[in-house]
Amino acid sequence: MAHDEIGTLLSDTLAGHRMTEDEALSLLRVKDRRIWEIAAAADEARQERAGDAVTYVRNQNIHITNICKNLCGFCGFGRKATDPGAYIHGEEEVRRRAALALDRGVTEICFLSGVHPAFDVTSYEEMISWVHEVAPTVDIHTCSPEEVSYAARRSGISTAEVLGRLRAAGLGTLQGTAAEILVDRVRQVICPRKVPTAEWVRIIAEAHRMGIRSTATIMYGSYESEADRVRHLAILREVQDETHGFTELVPLPFIHANTPLYKAGIARPGTTGREDVLLFAVSRLFLDNFANVQVSWGKVGTKMTQLGLLAGGNDLGGTMFDDEVSSDAGAEEADYLDPVEMRRIAEDLGRPLRQRTTTYEIL
Repeated sequence: MAHDEIGTLLSDTLAGHRMTEDEALSLLRVKDRRIWEIAAAADEARQERAGDAVTYVRNQNIHITNICKNLCGFCGFGRKATDPGAYIHGEEEVRRRAALALDRGVTEICFLSGVHPAFDVTSYEEMISWVHEVAPTVDIHTCSPEEVSYAARRSGISTAEVLGRLRAAGLGTLQGTAAEILVDRVRQVICPRKVPTAEWVRIIAEAHRMGIRSTATIMYGSYESEADRVRHLAILREVQDETHGFTELVPLPFIHANTPLYKAGIARPGTTGREDVLLFAVSRLFLDNFANVQVSWGKVGTKMTQLGLLAGGNDLGGTMFDDEVSSDAGAEEADYLDPVEMRRIAEDLGRPLRQRTTTYEIL
């Protein structure tokens, strides 16, 4: 795409033109200084749609188990039950961690967990209720469409019944994870045991229609092409048109170091800075029905996080306190980010930092 064509596309998009997949693809492929023009347009769209505040949520991850039926090639966290280092935490430990989270003043607790082969709907109900009893005011953010699907299959009930029962047990919002790249040809390589695209979409939309909101994620930089990334974003945009149930997009660059896919020579060694900046920016411009784009500091590091906030990002995600999934894959900065440091990142850009809830109410 010629220089003036990109300028025209950016000004048209800011004026209300809905970007096509081909147009988004041409922007993702830019390799020269026009990257900064794309980032600047995304920053303008961010200001219009989300305002100037940089937001974050006080949250904590609780790892339930690293035993997983999927053992995806992009993951360094999952284990077989017989592997050294495999664990599963029982009720006492989960309640202890929930109490610790409450002491830290969190408003959100996320379950980060493998999909244990023995889990069914009752397992998830129990785990959610343990945390809900200890921390009744906290949003319990858990269960991807993959986990909902597996619980339904194991329990012989519908996914709608699973969602209803989890909500009754204390579920607040659904994790829009297990999406990776919503292109089945790619899923067959990077996560062959996970739900196919159509099932992921069906379950997330079903949850939204029940009034259960969710995040949306994209895990990019492993095996997929730029066209696959755009197709993924288009699917998210279509769902959002129908349900308005997504709270934000969370771009997750592939952390390659300790993953089977990379060791086998199938995946690339993660993303480049150019790819990260363009993914943030093009997502912001393309997803005209999303208010929020998160920059995942645990995946990109704090300096690239700041660049992400200049390229369409408005949210820093959570304080986390614990992220073994990113650490096990080889991310060095993935454990905890103090709001003091978040404030430094935001105010250095002349923007205020604001604490939010899971569903983006400012506290």
